Amino acid sequence: MKLGVYGGTYNPVHNGHISAALSAAGSLGLDKVLMIPTATPPHKDVPDGVAAAQDRLEMLRLAAACDKRLVPSDMEIRRGGKSYTVDTLAELKKEYPSVELYLIIGTDMLRSFETWYRAADILKMASLAVCARKNAEKEEIPELSENLRRKYGADVTVIENDIVDISSSELRGLLKTRRGVEYLDGAVYGYIIKKRLYDAKPSFEWLREKSYEMLDPKRIPHVKGCEEEAEKLANRWGANVEKAKEAAILHDCTKKLDLEQQLELCAEYSIETDELERASAKLLHAKTGAAIARDVFGMGDDVYNAILWHTTGREDMTLLEKVIYMADYIEQTRHFEGVDELRKLAYEDLDEAMILGLRMSLDDMKASGITPHGRSVDALRYLEKEHR
Repeated sequence: MKLGVYGGTYNPVHNGHISAALSAAGSLGLDKVLMIPTATPPHKDVPDGVAAAQDRLEMLRLAAACDKRLVPSDMEIRRGGKSYTVDTLAELKKEYPSVELYLIIGTDMLRSFETWYRAADILKMASLAVCARKNAEKEEIPELSENLRRKYGADVTVIENDIVDISSSELRGLLKTRRGVEYLDGAVYGYIIKKRLYDAKPSFEWLREKSYEMLDPKRIPHVKGCEEEAEKLANRWGANVEKAKEAAILHDCTKKLDLEQQLELCAEYSIETDELERASAKLLHAKTGAAIARDVFGMGDDVYNAILWHTTGREDMTLLEKVIYMADYIEQTRHFEGVDELRKLAYEDLDEAMILGLRMSLDDMKASGITPHGRSVDALRYLEKEHR
């Protein structure tokens, strides 16, 4: 059996890692490529904000699902301590005595290879497969490889591959600024966003795509309109624009679910409900949507609450909550008597617009024979008292 060994911090695993592993497998005819996240890298400092070992392993499992030849391994994590390659190869040789081992490395690792712990012993157990990340790096490989052949009798193969030119450290920086999604497997990106690893913020394009997939297509224009209105209102009144956009994009993410499905989500997320809510999918979608926003998309408390209260409102609403409530009410696809007046007022006096909007909503429900939720009544009473 021919086995590739591809170790690294994988913090996080990205498309460059997967491309290199698949190129090595194809070029060398490898039966498997073991992708092994380190416990503690011996040759460099642990990066700031390194993800937990189990998170790195789980991301690797998600990324490696694309090809059965790629096999994530937790052997170095289980072993703990500094992850010396010589120990990993010795363990594999013991488990598979007749295996041919190929150690997959990058040009940067080839440059420093002689400084590795027991480098000579590594070369006795495995051949080297070198993947260059940049074309310029390929020019260095012949001289570096010849040096190892001359000194240690090393077997070095250069893997021809259009390596994705990104490092994990560069990618971590991009993730903080809502960029970098194109360098990651979709499931890996979703995992990072859900757990907010590396202080990652979701790309708005990705967030829209995922949100729209959850909607009835007829509702998408409303959600687009709500995002546009929320951005304008946030800019007008000094709310956090990025959080306003996030809340608006996700505010109706469970809207198409029927009452039974809403109640199932309430049970799943241990959401407390009252008698009126248990009879109304319209009321429940705000609570279940907030839960999904937090659990699936990693949203914080302020965005969670803006979604949670966007239907009924509540006493003493935050600025962001008012922005989302009003954006949902007056976005440009909304057409009802008085909406133009409400839109104008929303940019003149947001609290007065909230008062008018709540009154209009309560009057409309009463005219339709619908029992208003007490939170809406309390929200109106609170605002009216504050503006006496």
